Amino acid sequence: MNPLVDFVHLRGAMTLFLVLFLKRMGVPVPALPFLLLAGAQGAEDAWFALRALLAATAATVVADAAWFLAGRRFGRAMLGLMCRISLSPETCIRRSEVGFARRGGVTVLAAKFIPGVSGIAPPMAGALGMPTRDFLLLNLAGTILWVGATMAVGLVFHAQVGAVVRWLQVMGNAALPWVVAAFALYLLFLLVRRALVHRGAGKVPRVVAGELAGRLARGEPVVLVDVRGGGLPPAERIPGALLAWLEAGVLRGLDGLPAGAELVTYCDCPNDVSAAHAALQLARQGAQVRVLDGGFPAWRAAGYPVEAVPTLAAGAG
Repeated sequence: MNPLVDFVHLRGAMTLFLVLFLKRMGVPVPALPFLLLAGAQGAEDAWFALRALLAATAATVVADAAWFLAGRRFGRAMLGLMCRISLSPETCIRRSEVGFARRGGVTVLAAKFIPGVSGIAPPMAGALGMPTRDFLLLNLAGTILWVGATMAVGLVFHAQVGAVVRWLQVMGNAALPWVVAAFALYLLFLLVRRALVHRGAGKVPRVVAGELAGRLARGEPVVLVDVRGGGLPPAERIPGALLAWLEAGVLRGLDGLPAGAELVTYCDCPNDVSAAHAALQLARQGAQVRVLDGGFPAWRAAGYPVEAVPTLAAGAG
């Protein structure tokens, strides 16, 4: 028997717990094949299916609870960390913030089924102050639905999954390089996709903090656009910056801009991804726009002034 297949079959519940825990903690492990295999094996062993469901659910809930508590403790800083460790560029473009603020409970319940939202939902729920009990109950229900639905697919198509397993068994040790190659291709796909997003962001014209500060001091017509808003508005901003946010690919909150002014967008994402995305949207509308290189962290690290975001503005943007 192939060692990998043997390991999954004999230690299925333990394997699922480890894989799902690593997946939810941000390690790019493909959990789907393991859940499908567990569902297929459940066609012949209902007790195993129950243990697999419990193990996968427990691992997911524990990892999500850790992210929720981290979000509660560190706020937006935790979202920045999620951007840095994630290989999914959707996590770094904060489109999910507005939807989460409006439909927080539904978002937590359905997050596992939504690419780009699944990983960021737990820390965002914590940062937004969702009650712990509500998060735990909704996340548990959503996790059971996600794990159960995926295993159910494996159960329904157990014959096809079984055929793949039998092929692996026939191949024996020779199948292991194919499995490793498939995993490597999966990682390569994520890395390439992230690199393309960052490459596109890098093509947008930049302005460094020192140059921007000088232009503002001289009174030049520059309008600052803070795109960190949405469901979780920032506590501080560059003085005079307008709060805006990305929703369904559209930049909102920028009505009545001065004619002829140059816009400078900024965020706190790695490689200024959100700010670059907003800049591209504005450029398509004919605006002259650049991105603050390094975003708000670079501005603050250089010692330039910041101001608290008024409560009314935070609520609006």
